[in-house]
Amino acid sequence: MKRGSLAMVLHSHMPYVEGFGTWPFGEEWLWEAVATVYLPLLEVLRDKPVTLGLTPVLCDQLETLTGEPGDRFTSFLRDIRAPIHDEDASGLEQSGEPGLAAEVRRAAGDYARADEAFSSLGGDVLGALGALGVELWTSAATHAVLPLVATEPGRQLQISAGVASHERRFGGWGGGFWLPECAYEPGLERELAELGTRCFCVDQTNARGLGSLDQLEPMATEAGPVAVPIDWQTIELIWGPNSYPGHDTYRDYHGRTIHDLKPWNNGGGSYEHEAALGLAKEHAHQFVRHVAARLDAYERERGRPGLVCCALDTELIGHWWYEGPAFLAEVLDLCDGEGVELVTLPEALDAFEPVEGRELEPSSWGRRKDLSTWDSPKVAELAFAARAAELATLAAASRGGVAGPALERAVRELLAVQSSDWAFLTTYELAGDYPQQRVDGHLAELHAALAALTGSRAEPEAELRNLAPKLDLSPLVAP
Repeated sequence: MKRGSLAMVLHSHMPYVEGFGTWPFGEEWLWEAVATVYLPLLEVLRDKPVTLGLTPVLCDQLETLTGEPGDRFTSFLRDIRAPIHDEDASGLEQSGEPGLAAEVRRAAGDYARADEAFSSLGGDVLGALGALGVELWTSAATHAVLPLVATEPGRQLQISAGVASHERRFGGWGGGFWLPECAYEPGLERELAELGTRCFCVDQTNARGLGSLDQLEPMATEAGPVAVPIDWQTIELIWGPNSYPGHDTYRDYHGRTIHDLKPWNNGGGSYEHEAALGLAKEHAHQFVRHVAARLDAYERERGRPGLVCCALDTELIGHWWYEGPAFLAEVLDLCDGEGVELVTLPEALDAFEPVEGRELEPSSWGRRKDLSTWDSPKVAELAFAARAAELATLAAASRGGVAGPALERAVRELLAVQSSDWAFLTTYELAGDYPQQRVDGHLAELHAALAALTGSRAEPEAELRNLAPKLDLSPLVAP
């Protein structure tokens, strides 16, 4: 007998870094994600009832891997990752650390397998993700925090570009839209509905309470799309201060060799891969039992099955949490035996009647469940610069209509500036001055493109590498 349903939602995203810097900040972020997350997950997710979000800006970059950027990726695997594993293993052996050296040599196999998998796909990682047989969602064009976009045309551009790029690449769209950073403000659902959104996720932890059974009920909106609360009490087992990935047995993400390799565990000893995989299976059993208990409690109180929605950044699974793919594979295999039905969110919409009349509160899945990560004194310069750039670009579009490569280039630079990642990286001090450099560079190009509209600068090329190709600018001048 089914006890209720679990929707696993993986949100896949990477800011546009292809061609913008290398180590330690830049396109190697993308290469690492392809090697350690997207390729390994292909077999884990195949034909599973999982909801997989692919942001348009991630797809923009994965699309390039069949060309010259793919050659740079294979060079990264063969000419950088392979020799540094060998060099660091030799150094550890000479230092009397044979256990650490053996782990480094074992881990080198991850990149060799990624090389083989990438070659077998002909570089078409995006095509392989699209053919997985899972439910695919889209998002805003460059992962802008939509409540912080200054104007309605600006939000419509982000949303419509995201939907159009998804439809073009995958031949259709089921209406699932990931709100970047789960950032919601009342009324946003109306703009989503205009472009065909059926469903989006929200974080209502502060509004309804951590562990509240209300978190297991999809919510109707007057505009039409259904809001599905993510269940933070479940998510924090995987993503939180005392979550599974922090266990002593798992690989330590922060302890590094001279070339940034990770042969230690969280407890400070040598990492033992087989022991960690065994623990991942134990934690998968704990996780599924927790979900079953949540569903049982819901059914006892409310007399009907509930829906646990567990949403995670895909990049957590394999990159930040090395054993994450093994954990996820086990979870997907265990659910049926515990009477937990795995569902995609569209399947959930067909099975669960959404609750009517419940107010959605402004929220995000940021640290305080608000927008302070992306809108605070620490990132005020970034936030105000993005808004000023948006207003200047819209003013130029309204004066001259939607035509010409200069305006197209200005809009692409604006989309790049609006990425939520720059403020996130700055708030948590994760990438030095790289975010500010990126924003400054895009702003300089944006203003140069706007100047070209008045004839005071040479007209630039419309393209910005492969960011938002086939962009439709009509939302900027729509009545």
